Amino acid sequence: MKFEDTKTAYSLKTDHELYKAYLLFKIFSNHFLVRIGSKLALFAIRLGLPLDGLFKKTVFYQFCAGDAEDDSIAVVNALSNLNVNSYMHFASEGQKTEQGMDDSLARVLETLTISKHNDALPFAVFKSTALGPVELFEKKTSGTALNHEETKAWDRAIERINQCCEFAKKERVRLLIDAEESWLQKAIDEIALDLMRKFNTSKEPLIYNTVQMYRKDRMEYLKELIHTARKDNFQVGIKLVRGAYIEKEKNRAHEMGYPSPICESKQATDQNFNEGLEFILTSLSQCELFLGSHSEDSTSRVIHWMKENQLANSHSRIWFSQLYGMADHISFNLAAAGYQVIKYVPYGPISEVIPYLIRRAEENTSIQGQTPRELSLIKKELTRRKKLGQVKGDDF
Repeated sequence: MKFEDTKTAYSLKTDHELYKAYLLFKIFSNHFLVRIGSKLALFAIRLGLPLDGLFKKTVFYQFCAGDAEDDSIAVVNALSNLNVNSYMHFASEGQKTEQGMDDSLARVLETLTISKHNDALPFAVFKSTALGPVELFEKKTSGTALNHEETKAWDRAIERINQCCEFAKKERVRLLIDAEESWLQKAIDEIALDLMRKFNTSKEPLIYNTVQMYRKDRMEYLKELIHTARKDNFQVGIKLVRGAYIEKEKNRAHEMGYPSPICESKQATDQNFNEGLEFILTSLSQCELFLGSHSEDSTSRVIHWMKENQLANSHSRIWFSQLYGMADHISFNLAAAGYQVIKYVPYGPISEVIPYLIRRAEENTSIQGQTPRELSLIKKELTRRKKLGQVKGDDF
């Protein structure tokens, strides 16, 4: 399948929005500018400087639905009109206070309630470090013993996570567990395994863990997980992604003097990802695939495999997912062809989502070929509209 139909891909964008996206991806093509801008933004956040206006005029509405739930629901409904599903998320980072964690729990439960009443929201998501202290996930991952107070805090985190899952089961909405950095992930994987054993006992999994295939050890993890599921008779839900913290992982490994857990190159990551993809596809009787990818090659591999194995485009155990504001040429063309497509739709006040927005900018800069591809397709659509007299000027 080719993803060249730009009329379909950008049908939700006005001329102004499309031209703004073109300028934004132009900025992302400048590695130096993005890196310096990201560092300055993080420094300004630490100083408490106001950045709301700058971010709202640039990256915010490209990658976020808006400040509040109502904004997000409006986007969800617009996407649904084109057969694209969504899952909403208040895009805040890890919380540091018990009140903040309780507030995060309340938001997840509220999102699950909203999702129950909207068929275009078949999934919800939570970030483990929004429901429990980051330092405890790090300690549990490293095998460090917790003291009495830490144990009580950990128990509260597990209780919040269980509340999310129990409520998801009650509301019949599937639940994704976000992946995090390698020094936190083992604890999350262990929680996910316990939750799958408890909740994934019917034919359709309720709980999905996210697996970042830029890590060298993830094929081993996948094989062990599927083996355990077969042995203990539960279903596995896997959101398969390449990964979101590559620079952070490499920098920490270098600073602390341990071998990097990340594949040596993009080619090695792609190979690892494709091996994981093939393994899951051949294990569909035990596993559901939630493919989180902006790669046309990876998407095409799945489509080819489905056709070879005579699976319907709308096969219930395979989902294709992209982030809001990115890879629209994949999302909307897949949806038009009848595949199960779902967009990650984040929302939240600027002050909460700036770290997420910075990651999106860095991701577009670091992934080879992604920004040029976005630029070329947006330019193609602007040119098409110009020929129809819809767009004036030729600054693109």
